[in-house]
Amino acid sequence: MDVRVKGTAPPDPFLGAAELLETEYELTDPVRVRVRDDPDERTWAAHYDDYHVLNISRQAATSAMARELALHELAHMVRHEGRHASHTQSTEEALFLALSGRSVERRKLSHCYQIANHMKDIYADDITLSVAPADKLVQFLESKLAAAVADSPPTAPRSDSRRVSTASDPDITAVNAAFALALVERHDLVGDSHRLYDLAHAAADDAPNVGLDRFRRRFRSLVDDPSESDYRKELVDVTRQYAVGTGPAAD
Repeated sequence: MDVRVKGTAPPDPFLGAAELLETEYELTDPVRVRVRDDPDERTWAAHYDDYHVLNISRQAATSAMARELALHELAHMVRHEGRHASHTQSTEEALFLALSGRSVERRKLSHCYQIANHMKDIYADDITLSVAPADKLVQFLESKLAAAVADSPPTAPRSDSRRVSTASDPDITAVNAAFALALVERHDLVGDSHRLYDLAHAAADDAPNVGLDRFRRRFRSLVDDPSESDYRKELVDVTRQYAVGTGPAAD
């Protein structure tokens, strides 16, 4: 695998991620790693005609999670090259099908894009968890969810002191919790007593209208290799469920 790091970040995490991936998978096109100065950008993959770009913030590139974050983005590239339905379906098309003729809050529309990304991430992490230990990923999910729950404004008085932040929305925090539970359950990574469940219950309490368990079941049960039509329908259904609270969509 051809991986080239542009910038001053150490190349070891990216080369290590490539070595892990190559134990089971391969990428045909070369990968260019671009280290960004903006810490809020974190990581994302971009795909071009004959190469991929792994964008990563300098903060993430020098963190303890650098190898795992890089491996996750490489897994997205594998899905893209393999023409997996989750990575060929246009999110904009699915949202248009799901929400056409409906009035949706701007914040909920933004959340729908995040939900679509969660579905892609499920399929990418099916790859990452097949080639790498899960410990760091579970700790990462727990840390992020704990921070989001702590930042979510409570819907009713609570006995504990919680910091309120406009950066954390209880509704999408509940969906994020559903994603975290779905991922660990899909790969049997933790037991029922793990702290993730306590955090997820707290997130569900703060967003009673979301239906955390419904999203958990939907994310967890995504089939390994759906047809384009089946995946489109799934994405339309889950988008409509979140944005307007309706049932299954017609294909």
